[in-house]
Amino acid sequence: MTMDARLQRRVQRYGWDKASAAYEQYWRRQIEPAQVRLLALAELAAGADVLDVACGTGLVSFPAATHVGPGGRLVGTDLSEEMVNRAREKARSRRLEHVTFERMDAEDLLLDADSFDVVLCSLGLMYVPDPRKALAEMRRVVRPGGRVIVAVWGERGRCGWAEIFPIVDRRVASEVCPMFFQLGTGDMLRLQMEAVGLSDLRVERVASTMPYDSDADACGAAFAGGPVALAYSRFDDRVRSEAHAEYLTSIFAYRRANGDEGYDVPGEFVVARGVKR
Repeated sequence: MTMDARLQRRVQRYGWDKASAAYEQYWRRQIEPAQVRLLALAELAAGADVLDVACGTGLVSFPAATHVGPGGRLVGTDLSEEMVNRAREKARSRRLEHVTFERMDAEDLLLDADSFDVVLCSLGLMYVPDPRKALAEMRRVVRPGGRVIVAVWGERGRCGWAEIFPIVDRRVASEVCPMFFQLGTGDMLRLQMEAVGLSDLRVERVASTMPYDSDADACGAAFAGGPVALAYSRFDDRVRSEAHAEYLTSIFAYRRANGDEGYDVPGEFVVARGVKR
């Protein structure tokens, strides 16, 4: 393990701890198209055993748990303790005894081989230092004939919010996923899944529009509720104000034409399914 990989894991763990309180408020609607398509490709059946890697607060986990029902099993894993705690609390409040959550590294799943029918990973693989290793782990824990379904962000040029990374990095070294858009570029996700032995691949691009109803919502999503939350927490008020202004300028072209201050920011997802033979 290189020092850079260790650093990236720490940044991801504590960054998403910071973002956990704001995550659903700013991203639930915006990433729903990717999650809907991921669940459709999963074709979950009642009684299935399902693993949700990089589960966050459970935006995919809980719909999946509904599909498999109490006769099935849903296990969610995430590197962020706070994300896991929030997901656990939801499961307790809903009395879902077939749903459990554990803090776990996607590159080192402490789970038995061949123990799940389906593995899901929605918009988490971009943050992993070694995505191929994480995909190999997903393949390892799924049963022969089982499916691995992954969603990542698409091409950088099709994601209107992408300037958030250089805006933050100009102010503090964020160390956030320097290759963030790589998996969504060209056939990269397909190639990575093929490389770990997944077959019968189906890959789709999903164009989307992410609505934000105000400047505050757009900035909240970009800075407080997402991957740069840890770096953003180090900004003082002056730097935050400057960063907000620069980000809003970067998405100005997506401001709604009806005179309100909302934005419809374009985005793209890549969703892929592979089978373990």
